[in-house]
Amino acid sequence: MFKKLDILDEKDKRLRLISKDVVFPLSKEEKDLIKQAIKHLTYSQIEEYSKKYDLRPGMGLAFPQLGINKRVIIIVHEVKENTFENYVFVNPVIISHSTEIIAAETGEGCLSVNREVEGHVPRYARITVEGFDENGNKISVRAREELSIAFQHEIDHLDGIMFYDRINKNKPFFNENEIRLI
Repeated sequence: MFKKLDILDEKDKRLRLISKDVVFPLSKEEKDLIKQAIKHLTYSQIEEYSKKYDLRPGMGLAFPQLGINKRVIIIVHEVKENTFENYVFVNPVIISHSTEIIAAETGEGCLSVNREVEGHVPRYARITVEGFDENGNKISVRAREELSIAFQHEIDHLDGIMFYDRINKNKPFFNENEIRLI
Protein backbone atom coordinates (compact mmCIF):
# COMPACT_ATOMS: atom_id res chain seq x y z
CA MET A 1 0.00 0.00 0.00
CA PHE A 2 1.49 3.31 -1.07
CA LYS A 3 0.78 6.55 0.80
CA LYS A 4 2.00 9.82 -0.67
CA LEU A 5 4.03 12.01 1.71
CA ASP A 6 2.68 15.35 2.88
CA ILE A 7 5.57 17.64 1.94
CA LEU A 8 5.67 21.22 3.25
CA ASP A 9 5.55 24.11 0.78
CA GLU A 10 8.36 26.68 0.75
CA LYS A 11 6.04 29.27 2.35
CA ASP A 12 5.91 27.19 5.55
CA LYS A 13 8.13 28.88 8.14
CA ARG A 14 9.11 25.51 9.65
CA LEU A 15 11.44 25.01 6.65
CA ARG A 16 13.58 27.91 7.93
CA LEU A 17 14.23 26.37 11.37
CA ILE A 18 17.56 24.83 12.29
CA SER A 19 16.92 21.17 12.97
CA LYS A 20 17.83 19.48 16.23
CA ASP A 21 20.21 16.53 16.51
CA VAL A 22 18.50 13.16 16.70
CA VAL A 23 18.83 11.18 19.92
CA PHE A 24 18.90 7.42 19.43
CA PRO A 25 17.08 5.14 19.27
CA LEU A 26 14.74 6.32 16.52
CA SER A 27 11.08 5.70 17.21
CA LYS A 28 9.06 3.19 15.20
CA GLU A 29 7.20 6.16 13.64
CA GLU A 30 10.48 7.74 12.51
CA LYS A 31 11.74 4.47 11.01
CA ASP A 32 8.38 3.95 9.26
CA LEU A 33 8.56 7.50 7.88
CA ILE A 34 12.04 6.81 6.50
CA LYS A 35 10.71 3.67 4.73
CA GLN A 36 7.77 5.67 3.37
CA ALA A 37 10.13 8.44 2.14
CA ILE A 38 12.35 5.90 0.34
CA LYS A 39 9.31 4.42 -1.39
CA HIS A 40 7.96 7.89 -2.29
CA LEU A 41 11.31 9.04 -3.74
CA THR A 42 11.79 5.76 -5.62
CA TYR A 43 8.29 5.85 -7.12
CA SER A 44 8.70 9.52 -8.02
CA GLN A 45 11.66 8.60 -10.27
CA ILE A 46 9.89 5.73 -12.08
CA GLU A 47 7.64 7.22 -14.75
CA GLU A 48 4.87 4.62 -14.43
CA TYR A 49 4.49 5.25 -10.68
CA SER A 50 5.05 9.00 -10.80
CA LYS A 51 2.11 9.27 -13.21
CA LYS A 52 -0.06 6.77 -11.32
CA TYR A 53 0.39 8.55 -7.97
CA ASP A 54 0.88 12.09 -9.33
CA LEU A 55 4.37 12.48 -7.84
CA ARG A 56 6.90 15.16 -8.73
CA PRO A 57 10.28 13.54 -9.37
CA GLY A 58 12.73 13.95 -6.51
CA MET A 59 15.84 12.17 -5.28
CA GLY A 60 16.11 13.61 -1.78
CA LEU A 61 14.10 14.64 1.22
CA ALA A 62 14.89 16.00 4.67
CA PHE A 63 12.74 15.54 7.77
CA PRO A 64 12.09 19.32 8.02
CA GLN A 65 10.21 19.05 4.70
CA LEU A 66 7.81 16.72 6.52
CA GLY A 67 7.38 19.17 9.40
CA ILE A 68 9.79 17.26 11.67
CA ASN A 69 12.56 19.42 13.12
CA LYS A 70 15.19 16.64 13.23
CA ARG A 71 18.47 16.09 11.38
CA VAL A 72 17.53 13.21 9.07
CA ILE A 73 18.02 13.10 5.29
CA ILE A 74 17.03 10.47 2.75
CA ILE A 75 18.47 10.26 -0.76
CA VAL A 76 17.38 7.76 -3.39
CA HIS A 77 19.96 7.92 -6.18
CA GLU A 78 19.22 6.26 -9.52
CA VAL A 79 22.50 4.62 -10.54
CA LYS A 80 21.06 3.09 -13.70
CA GLU A 81 17.53 2.88 -15.03
CA ASN A 82 15.20 1.72 -12.24
CA THR A 83 18.17 0.72 -10.04
CA PHE A 84 18.57 2.84 -6.93
CA GLU A 85 20.98 3.29 -4.04
CA ASN A 86 19.37 4.52 -0.83
CA TYR A 87 21.15 6.78 1.64
CA VAL A 88 19.68 7.47 5.08
CA PHE A 89 21.83 9.79 7.17
CA VAL A 90 21.00 10.83 10.71
CA ASN A 91 22.88 13.87 12.07
CA PRO A 92 24.91 14.21 8.83
CA VAL A 93 28.00 16.43 8.74
CA ILE A 94 30.16 17.36 5.76
CA ILE A 95 33.67 16.66 7.04
CA SER A 96 35.63 17.47 3.87
CA HIS A 97 35.05 18.85 0.40
CA SER A 98 36.84 19.52 -2.86
CA THR A 99 37.97 22.97 -3.90
CA GLU A 100 36.27 22.44 -7.26
CA ILE A 101 32.83 23.99 -7.54
CA ILE A 102 30.11 22.63 -9.82
CA ALA A 103 26.45 23.35 -10.53
CA ALA A 104 23.57 21.44 -12.08
CA GLU A 105 23.35 22.94 -15.57
CA THR A 106 19.54 22.97 -15.54
CA GLY A 107 19.43 24.29 -11.97
CA GLU A 108 18.12 22.54 -8.87
CA GLY A 109 14.59 21.69 -7.91
CA CYS A 110 12.99 20.87 -4.60
CA LEU A 111 9.89 18.95 -3.58
CA SER A 112 8.96 21.91 -1.34
CA VAL A 113 9.26 24.43 -4.20
CA ASN A 114 6.36 24.11 -6.63
CA ARG A 115 7.72 26.56 -9.21
CA GLU A 116 10.62 26.96 -11.60
CA VAL A 117 13.62 28.76 -10.11
CA GLU A 118 16.20 30.05 -12.59
CA GLY A 119 19.89 30.08 -11.76
CA HIS A 120 22.91 27.93 -10.94
CA VAL A 121 23.54 26.78 -7.37
CA PRO A 122 27.30 26.55 -6.67
CA ARG A 123 28.16 23.30 -4.86
CA TYR A 124 31.29 21.33 -4.03
CA ALA A 125 32.10 18.70 -6.69
CA ARG A 126 33.07 16.12 -4.06
CA ILE A 127 32.27 15.83 -0.37
CA THR A 128 32.67 13.35 2.44
CA VAL A 129 29.69 13.07 4.75
CA GLU A 130 29.67 11.35 8.13
CA GLY A 131 26.68 10.55 10.27
CA PHE A 132 24.71 7.60 11.54
CA ASP A 133 22.36 5.09 10.01
CA GLU A 134 18.88 4.66 11.45
CA ASN A 135 20.21 2.17 14.02
CA GLY A 136 22.86 4.54 15.37
CA ASN A 137 25.85 2.98 13.57
CA LYS A 138 28.48 5.45 12.35
CA ILE A 139 28.53 5.72 8.54
CA SER A 140 30.41 7.71 5.94
CA VAL A 141 30.09 8.33 2.21
CA ARG A 142 32.25 10.05 -0.37
CA ALA A 143 29.83 11.65 -2.82
CA ARG A 144 30.66 13.04 -6.24
CA GLU A 145 28.86 15.17 -8.82
CA GLU A 146 25.06 14.72 -8.77
CA LEU A 147 25.11 12.79 -5.49
CA SER A 148 27.32 15.47 -3.90
CA ILE A 149 24.80 18.14 -4.96
CA ALA A 150 21.93 16.08 -3.48
CA PHE A 151 23.68 15.67 -0.11
CA GLN A 152 24.49 19.38 0.10
CA HIS A 153 20.92 20.32 -0.86
CA GLU A 154 19.39 18.04 1.80
CA ILE A 155 21.87 19.04 4.53
CA ASP A 156 21.02 22.68 3.76
CA HIS A 157 17.39 21.87 4.66
CA LEU A 158 18.57 20.85 8.13
CA ASP A 159 19.96 24.38 8.56
CA GLY A 160 16.88 26.18 7.24
CA ILE A 161 18.53 26.98 3.89
CA MET A 162 16.63 26.68 0.60
CA PHE A 163 18.59 26.02 -2.60
CA TYR A 164 17.61 29.37 -4.12
CA ASP A 165 19.23 31.17 -1.17
CA ARG A 166 22.54 30.10 -2.76
CA ILE A 167 21.82 31.57 -6.21
CA ASN A 168 23.78 34.78 -6.76
CA LYS A 169 21.12 37.48 -7.29
CA ASN A 170 23.53 39.65 -9.31
CA LYS A 171 24.81 36.77 -11.45
CA PRO A 172 22.39 33.83 -11.40
CA PHE A 173 24.09 31.95 -14.27
CA PHE A 174 27.69 30.87 -14.79
CA ASN A 175 29.44 29.81 -17.97
CA GLU A 176 31.73 26.79 -18.42
CA ASN A 177 34.84 28.96 -17.86
CA GLU A 178 33.64 30.02 -14.40
CA ILE A 179 32.20 26.81 -12.98
CA ARG A 180 31.84 23.23 -14.20
CA LEU A 181 28.23 22.58 -15.15
CA ILE A 182 27.05 18.99 -14.92
